Amino acid sequence: MSSQPTAPIAETARQTADRLAAALAPAPRGLIIDGRAVPALSGKTFATENPATGLAICQVAEGGAADVDVAVAAARRALVNPAWAAMSAYDRGQLLYRLADLIEREADELAVLECIDNGKPASLTRWVEIEGSIKTFRYFAGWTTKFGGETLPVSPRSGARILNYTTREPVGVCGLIVPWNYPMSMAAWKVAPALAAGCTVILKPAEQTPLTALRLAELALEAGIPAGVFNVITGFGEAGAALVAHPGVDKVAFTGSTEVGKAIVRGATGNLKKVSLELGGKSPQIVLPDADLGAAAASIAAGIFFNQGQTCTAGSRLYAHAAIHDELLDRVAAEAAKLTIGNGLDAGVNFGPLVSQEQWDRVASYVEIGQAEGAEVMIGGGRPAAHGEGFFFEPTILRGAGRDMRVVREEIFGPVLSALSWSDADDLVAQANDSDFGLSAGIWTNDIRQGHRLAAAVKAGTVWVNCFNMVDNATPFGGFKQSGWGREHGRQAMELYSETKSVWVNLS
Repeated sequence: MSSQPTAPIAETARQTADRLAAALAPAPRGLIIDGRAVPALSGKTFATENPATGLAICQVAEGGAADVDVAVAAARRALVNPAWAAMSAYDRGQLLYRLADLIEREADELAVLECIDNGKPASLTRWVEIEGSIKTFRYFAGWTTKFGGETLPVSPRSGARILNYTTREPVGVCGLIVPWNYPMSMAAWKVAPALAAGCTVILKPAEQTPLTALRLAELALEAGIPAGVFNVITGFGEAGAALVAHPGVDKVAFTGSTEVGKAIVRGATGNLKKVSLELGGKSPQIVLPDADLGAAAASIAAGIFFNQGQTCTAGSRLYAHAAIHDELLDRVAAEAAKLTIGNGLDAGVNFGPLVSQEQWDRVASYVEIGQAEGAEVMIGGGRPAAHGEGFFFEPTILRGAGRDMRVVREEIFGPVLSALSWSDADDLVAQANDSDFGLSAGIWTNDIRQGHRLAAAVKAGTVWVNCFNMVDNATPFGGFKQSGWGREHGRQAMELYSETKSVWVNLS
């Protein structure tokens, strides 16, 4: 679990953090609207905290409904401004390449900024958040000149000679609401295809992690993206709700909890705006008795403990065959013991704190619920003894979980693995599919035929066989059932941010 690539940082992460804190502290960070940093109209601000210490990093403007009105007006003007609307697809792509280059230039600083705002180790933010975002912008920059319509052979009843063709046009102003678990990369997943398609955007980051979103918008302006094309509203639920309901917004894209996703669907009905949702998960990890237990254990541990379990695809339900159940759990526990818990600014740390006290309380309550329902805490279960400050929670395994327990059915969003034993293959599939969620699943077997059969039987948007949590901009990502609507990445993402127009020309 410690073999992921890391990038060298010119100065120590703590030195970078001290420099950033000194630069951020004197004045509140403003909203980015129409190419300028501005205070909230209400004058309100809020503190964003370092999860490793619980201390405030800086004050951030608390945007509300009135600020959303201003941002939407700016985005609507930019949508029809020839500086953006008449820009060639090639030139639009060049701006996205330029933005990717600027993110790369600022990679070390962005990695530390994300670390102190989110909690995940700086080496991992560098690899996952920053490198991932660079790749995302470069990938969608390439789509600008390759995404378009087609000519179709129609057969009109009149016998007329008709040229019929389709065009793909930007859907319009997009409200993009992203979560706190992967702030920079989730923003890139939405901003990059929206801009590639020619849309204008208003990004609403989670209130826990606003800092990289604001910096991303500043870099977009430096790249030459016109004012008003990329706006950022920081704040709480009021701002998000106003963005969702606003009649000047043509599409909302959201990543977050299923509960909030349902509220977004209700809020978007006023003008029937387009909605795409990447929601919760309760991903099963299925291990057959012939699996390579060493490889499976390492990946299962990474699948639930990476990012402190704060991942929508986290493999939080383990279904281990009875013949290998005990040995596999011992191996997963041994992998968890290799983790180095601590402040993500320190070298060698690969397991940081949860994002907030609220999230810590949520995870702790689920461990208590699991025990009350009859599960046994095999390892972990609370705050590490050496970390009295910050929002640290130990890697935890709940042994002896049952299919009807809440810890098996509900998304915990923390480093808690619920382990179940199975022996009947048909019942295994029924258990794996007995969930409101269907985001992803992992299958471990040396019989590739069994792997294919189970992959076909499991109801999930992504199925990994003998691997886990592999993602790529080229392949679609999204869920079945209550795990969401639509797909991120690839051509499917470009389609989310565009409308199809059919044109009929009479040549008779």
